[in-house]
Amino acid sequence: MTRTTPAGQPHGFATRQVHAGRGSDGPGGVNARATPIYLSAGFVFDDFDQARDRFGGADDGFTYTRIGNPTNSSVERRIAALESGREAILVGSGQAAVSVAVLALLKAGDHLVSANSIYEGSRGLFVENLGRLGIETSFVAEHNDPLAWELAIRPSTRALFVESIPNPKNDLVDLALVAGVAHRHGIPLIVDNTFATPYLLRPLEHGADVVVHSASKFLAGHGSVLGGAIVSGDGFDWAGQTPQAAHASGAPLFPHLTEPAHALGGASYVERFGPDAFAVYARDVVASRLGPTPSPLNAFLIEQGIETLSLRVDRQSATALAIARWLDEQPGVESVDHAGLASNPHHALAERYLPVGQGSVFSFTLAGGADAARRFIDSVALFTRMTHLGDVRSLIIHPASTTHAYRSAEQLAEAGIWPGLIRLSIGVEDAGDLLADLEQALEASGAAAPATAAPAGAPAAAPAVADPAVV
Repeated sequence: MTRTTPAGQPHGFATRQVHAGRGSDGPGGVNARATPIYLSAGFVFDDFDQARDRFGGADDGFTYTRIGNPTNSSVERRIAALESGREAILVGSGQAAVSVAVLALLKAGDHLVSANSIYEGSRGLFVENLGRLGIETSFVAEHNDPLAWELAIRPSTRALFVESIPNPKNDLVDLALVAGVAHRHGIPLIVDNTFATPYLLRPLEHGADVVVHSASKFLAGHGSVLGGAIVSGDGFDWAGQTPQAAHASGAPLFPHLTEPAHALGGASYVERFGPDAFAVYARDVVASRLGPTPSPLNAFLIEQGIETLSLRVDRQSATALAIARWLDEQPGVESVDHAGLASNPHHALAERYLPVGQGSVFSFTLAGGADAARRFIDSVALFTRMTHLGDVRSLIIHPASTTHAYRSAEQLAEAGIWPGLIRLSIGVEDAGDLLADLEQALEASGAAAPATAAPAGAPAAAPAVADPAVV
């Protein structure tokens, strides 16, 4: 059994996902074993002085759920512990997590450099929404080429952005390589770790400075809620100045963190909070004012999902790899984009960064193009046709006509998103049942595949249950 225990952590991952960050109900509380759902807009003050102290920072109690909530805080502490981070901020969605993280660093006139292989929602946010605010984004196509990053960085660049497992091609990013480039320029690396989850990969341990998640996906796990998270590490100097000659003026890269702040009585965020300056600013100034507040009910459900994260991801990753190997042998399949395959160009990075498992979201391309993809998707019976991932149910979608529909034909070709490409998100069903569904869909698509048994290495089917109502 693999025990993933980072340096400085007293317990293994599975133990931390159940116990980390758990607090009590406080004085007079009933001490419920599960985190209570504090479904309240605000919190009562004992007296005038307590209200003043809470707003002034002398009392760290709760005031208003948009600012903080005990249920949400419990989830934040757990996610921070699982990612080996200092602080975590829970927000209303993964898109909100990316927005808050970037807006806590960049302002009008600043520049962001992103890998080209990112979620289309993030790409649209960078190009259209941030562009309207005066923040320009450049995209790097060869994201494992250090020179490509170097050439994209400008004097106004304030952050680099990548996904640990890009969507939908599994073209893994060498995190240490990109972090090295970022830190040579004195700027932070932001990593979207949604696909990998902290169980498979913790980017902060490989040089990243900020991690974001769509908690709606694997962390929650059941496709029932939305949520996002931002996690800060402890290795970046937020008061630093870039060593590059282009910044020879010596001006700080993040003046909003280093200059006196009225809200802090004239102190700066760096002076008051040190390595937590970014996290506090992101929470108190960006998230609280823009208001992407998660419901405490959603926070509760996310925390419930986290408690089984490793169990689900283990099974999903193993089944996904078995299915990818099967698809790779089918005559009607042109290619399979799964980093766990020995033939995949990113397999060496998978062995380095994802030794526990390579994730459960991947794509494959049918030889018959868009028509074959249409017939295939319309023929599945067990896979669910929807735009989501990380669910306990297996999902299927055609990126070129849905999630990436706003890209031009040239952009799709550059990204390797071909007309026949299909993305799968593997759930926790029996591998043999999923394979049977894919096999009949292949036949319906016009690329008939020979009958086969469940491949070696696939998780065993669960024992039959006489009465499913008691499960």
